Amino acid sequence: MTAHASPDRAAPAGEAPSTPSQPEPLRAVHTPNFPELLRRLGASLLVTTYQAGKLVMVRDEGDHLNTHFRSFQAPMGLAIEGNRLAIGTSVQVWEYVDVPAVTARLEPPGRHDACFLPRSCHVTGNIQGHEMAWGKGAELWVVNTRFSCLCTLDRSASFTPRWRPPFVTALEPTDRCHLNGLGMVDGRPRYVTALGATDAPAGWRENKARGGIVMDVSSGAVLAHGLSMPHSPRWYAGRLWVCDSGTGTLGMIDPASGRYEAVAAAPGFTRGLDIAANLAFVGLSQVRETAVFSGIAITERLAPSERTCGVCVVDLSAGQPAALLRFEEGVQEVFAVQLLPGRRYPELVNDDAKLLENSFVVPDEALADVPASLRGMSDRNRAGR
Repeated sequence: MTAHASPDRAAPAGEAPSTPSQPEPLRAVHTPNFPELLRRLGASLLVTTYQAGKLVMVRDEGDHLNTHFRSFQAPMGLAIEGNRLAIGTSVQVWEYVDVPAVTARLEPPGRHDACFLPRSCHVTGNIQGHEMAWGKGAELWVVNTRFSCLCTLDRSASFTPRWRPPFVTALEPTDRCHLNGLGMVDGRPRYVTALGATDAPAGWRENKARGGIVMDVSSGAVLAHGLSMPHSPRWYAGRLWVCDSGTGTLGMIDPASGRYEAVAAAPGFTRGLDIAANLAFVGLSQVRETAVFSGIAITERLAPSERTCGVCVVDLSAGQPAALLRFEEGVQEVFAVQLLPGRRYPELVNDDAKLLENSFVVPDEALADVPASLRGMSDRNRAGR
C-alpha cells in the first residue's frame, strides 16, 4: 500500500520545533485513503500510548493526516461523551471539556473546530486503570486492573469499587486476573475481558497465552474461555466484538456457545477498538520481547520487523483491512483508540498557561451578566474569553 507521511505541522507544546538535524517527533505514515475515511465519518481519532507518554490526535488535513501529540504521564483509558473527554494516566483521571469559543484563538486561524480544556483532575493512585467509559447519570466507569474490579470515582475516595469477578475473593492491589477491557450496553457496564479466571496475585501470568476470558457483568458468568490476552469488548450491530490480542486478530464472540470467530488478522497485537459505519478502528502494538509477551501466537506468526504499531481500519463487511496508520518511530505500543465524532480538527490544551489562565466557562444562567463582547459564539451557549 502507498503510504503518505503524516507529521504534526506544529510542534506539540513543550517540544521544540523540528529542524533539519532534528527529525519530526513520533513520525507516522498512512495509506492514502485514511483521511477520506475520517472525512466520511466527520470525525477525528484519538489514540493513547502509555509507552511513549502521549495522546495522539489524528486529524484529516486533506490529502494527508495530521498526527498531533500531547504529553501525559502513561495515558491509557479514554472516554468520550458529548463535550466531555476523560483521560486516565498513571495515578490520575483528567476530565476535559470542549470549549468551542476558544478555537478562535488557536493557530492557524479558522482551522480548529474543537478545543478541549482541563476541567478537573481526580487522583486515584496507581490502580493501573485500563479502559474507561461514561455511563448513565454521568458516571465514569474505570477498569481498576490492580484491584481486579470495576470502579467509579468519588471525590471523598480514591475510587469506589462497584463490581468484581465472582472468582476474585478480595479487594487488594495484586492484579489477580488482569481485568482490562470494558464494553457498555445502554449506558451500563455489560462485558469485560480479563487475562485469566484467577484469584492469586498475578495468577493470570501462568497461562497468559490461552487463559483469557470474556465475562457478562450482569450475571457474573464467563462467556468465553481460552482466549489469548483479550482486550476491548464492544457491542455493535447486535454482536459482541473483541480483540484476541495475542493472536493479532479481531473477532466476534457467540454468547450462547462462547466460541470466538476471528474476522480479520492484523499485523500487530490488537488492543483498542472503536466501531462506526461498519468500520472497526483497531489499535496495533509491536509487542516487546519481554516475559509478559513471550509465548503468544503473534510473536510466532510475525517477526519483530513485521509487527506494526498504529491503527488498522477493518471493513467488517468484507473482513479485510481497509486502511492503515503506522507509527514509524517513538511509539511501539498503543492502548486506547477512540473516534471523536463531529470534530474533524480538535485541539487539546494541557500546558499553555497563558491560554488556560484567560479562558473561562460559566453556567448558562450567568451569561446574561457577561458583556456581549466577551461571549463566545458557541452552539453550546458557553462563554470563552
